[in-house]
Amino acid sequence: MADKSELFPGTLDMLILRVLSRGELHGWGITNKLEQLSKSALQVDEGSLYPSLYRMEEKGWIEAEWRMTENNRRAKYYSLTRTGRKQLEHEQALWDRMSAIITLVTQSA
Repeated sequence: MADKSELFPGTLDMLILRVLSRGELHGWGITNKLEQLSKSALQVDEGSLYPSLYRMEEKGWIEAEWRMTENNRRAKYYSLTRTGRKQLEHEQALWDRMSAIITLVTQSA
């Protein structure tokens, strides 16, 4: 089980942006999708998720809207902005580069 404290700094933001690039979701939907995509290896708690969402909303990477869920409950739905898509592309490029460097070093050691 992993949470933000076990991820590289900034990784949770990138993962959330990636999930939201597939469509808008509420907080529980985001955590559920992250768990599903990671085959339960990543479980993000509310104490990590919501500060990340609020920070990204302040930066203009995502926007939020209160709506009713399919269960007739009020929830804040998050969606990616144009700035957020650009940030995701930037974060993904940095991740790909760093992953390649780490792979080179660990395979040659």
